[in-house]
Amino acid sequence: MITKRMLVFLTAIALCAGFSVPLSASDKPAPLPGSAGSPAVFFPEKVFEFQPVVDGVTVVHDFAVMNKGTTPLLIENVRTG
Repeated sequence: MITKRMLVFLTAIALCAGFSVPLSASDKPAPLPGSAGSPAVFFPEKVFEFQPVVDGVTVVHDFAVMNKGTTPLLIENVRTG
């Protein structure tokens, strides 16, 4: 007779084993059009407007940059505007 604790343990192992299976090629997201074999930069937020600030105060905002292509995205020569 399997105890409740043993049943929970076996269920947990079965769930962990199911989540550790690697994705097959058909489960991977499809690349964006025109991005086959190339990086594809994506900015979820392209513009940010700061609220009024006191003169001399440093303000900072981080922009997220995502690569939706299939090869690494190299970011070089960054300049502020």
